[in-house]
Amino acid sequence: MHAATSANSDLAAEAIAVATPAIELAMRQPKFGDSGFLHIVVMRPGSGPADGEFSQCILHEHSFGDRAKWDADYAGFARAKAEESWRTRRDNPKGAVWIDGVVVGASGAFEPFDCAYAGTVALWIRAIARREAA
Repeated sequence: MHAATSANSDLAAEAIAVATPAIELAMRQPKFGDSGFLHIVVMRPGSGPADGEFSQCILHEHSFGDRAKWDADYAGFARAKAEESWRTRRDNPKGAVWIDGVVVGASGAFEPFDCAYAGTVALWIRAIARREAA
């Protein structure tokens, strides 16, 4: 069992908070995405379809930018990307990662950078969980 399987919503929020300066810096650069918005979905680590419905296994969600101004359903897109990785236990090149059982999906930037944002959060979750397990 990986340490990250014990991650909870507070740990996911902490990981996003730590990643936020890098995410916000990148979001200001149009070459990484021009929407100005981002939504992140974190799944309960180690979970999969055998553990219940997808929506029941969402651990934490976070939005960047004013949701009232969204020009697309970034939350829906991030959930769909995360669901594919959660079901297949593989990265989704459209914007989700599966790292040691940690699934994070992101939407709002260009696809390679959605993956970068998701991967950054997933690695912080893994690192913080390892610290807390030590």
